[in-house]
Amino acid sequence: MKKGVIFSVLVFVLAASLGFAQSSLMEQANEYFEPVPMGVPELDGNPVTYDKIELGKMLYFDPRLSKSGLISCNTCHNIGLGGDDNQEVSTGHGWQKGPRNAPTVFNSVFNMAQFWDGRAEDLAAQAKGPVQAGVEMNNTPERVIKTLKSIPEYVEYFKKAFPDDSNPVTFDNMANAIEAFEATLQTPDSRFDQYLKGQESALNDKEKEGLQAFMDKGCAGCHYGVNMGGLDYYTFGVVERPNERITQNDEGRFTVTNTKEDKYVFKSPSLRNIAITEPYFHSGKVWSLKEAIKIMGSAQLGIELSENDVEAILAFLKTTTGVQPKIEYPILPGSTKDTPKPVLD
Repeated sequence: MKKGVIFSVLVFVLAASLGFAQSSLMEQANEYFEPVPMGVPELDGNPVTYDKIELGKMLYFDPRLSKSGLISCNTCHNIGLGGDDNQEVSTGHGWQKGPRNAPTVFNSVFNMAQFWDGRAEDLAAQAKGPVQAGVEMNNTPERVIKTLKSIPEYVEYFKKAFPDDSNPVTFDNMANAIEAFEATLQTPDSRFDQYLKGQESALNDKEKEGLQAFMDKGCAGCHYGVNMGGLDYYTFGVVERPNERITQNDEGRFTVTNTKEDKYVFKSPSLRNIAITEPYFHSGKVWSLKEAIKIMGSAQLGIELSENDVEAILAFLKTTTGVQPKIEYPILPGSTKDTPKPVLD
């Protein structure tokens, strides 16, 4: 056989082998993950309509849902900041500090439950929590409804959003409208999504190395699915508990279930957009994503990740940042003489 022919055959075999390796990685990735879908998913028991979304958007940005008239949903889940507030823990009513870091609202519709401890079954249940929490918006359902009913435009918006209800302005419907809006806050078409859909060139070699390490080391065992997390509960410190500076001695889901096995157990957070949603963990005490990766290696996997693995996983995680929602800030209806006045203390 001529040398030129042999060389051509070798090149063909090498190219085929490389192609097989790339395909295998992509196939493996698709076993763990799914791209963020386009469009609004169906909500159980809460049909999504245009009018409901528009009402929910206004309520999401309206600080009058808080007792002080200063704090809105967007305060702690800022749409311009990756869906969170970039604080260790959020600042609420009377400058009080909350106990945990505010998770991103982006793609949260894909979580099995809401809050770090999963105490809210869906986004509607979650929307009611901060409104009533003393360290957050410090309001009551009765005062919220009094506020909304005092504003004629809101009454009309509720009638449009809930046309079958004889009394549409309710605390439940407030939460349902916010849930409908939050369900639209998705970040599709990240480079990782493009890769999952078959575009090999969407990730470079370092990022693919990081994806391989993320799966091989065991990270994908907790961070899988559309949201790369949010689908189950895990002990923070399966192998080695991080120091108290990071854990803040938070007992996690135990405070909800009062079950011994749930001590220090938390819902795995989404890793979508993780590079722009610092700080990390329920305590918000870690500001470096690189440090967070190292901590997870020792705490959850019981291994010391090499510097190369850490850098590769870091590069991969940055590819999960998707197209951020572009939301036009709504013009809110004005208060009336019957609208409750802000209470700051």
